[in-house]
Amino acid sequence: MHGARVIWKAEGDIASGRYSRAHEWHFDGGAVVAASSSPAVVPLPFSNPAGVDPEEAFVASLASCHMLWFLDLARRAGFLPLAYEDHAEGRMERVGGRLWITLVTLRPRVTWDASPAVKAPDRKTEAALHHAAHEDCFIANSVRTEIVIDLEGEME
Repeated sequence: MHGARVIWKAEGDIASGRYSRAHEWHFDGGAVVAASSSPAVVPLPFSNPAGVDPEEAFVASLASCHMLWFLDLARRAGFLPLAYEDHAEGRMERVGGRLWITLVTLRPRVTWDASPAVKAPDRKTEAALHHAAHEDCFIANSVRTEIVIDLEGEME
């Protein structure tokens, strides 16, 4: 089982809808994350822009799961990644009257150890590793959101 505790305490006038959506996520390793609704969904001061919103967490979860699989698959293939950065984005749309994140674009960029004793993968091999990571990612396998891996686009 995988779990998280979500803790919220009333601040403001709940009956009128003018209350704080700020809360905390507590994880089993002891990490506590400030969380809130997105200010794009619930205006200030009823959301906390410093908190992670569920939509950001969803995108980060997909990107993190992909990265973890990719690093392990690369290692097993004999490649040595030195750094990994992804500027992932999610797009929310209204479909059938409901808002949902229909698309997440991952933009991973990997720095490889290219010392003489170790070779870096070519673009085709790196793309194949990303494809395999996507296929293995538990989170990607759990959602209906389209996930695109953009290895060529610009990083922001």
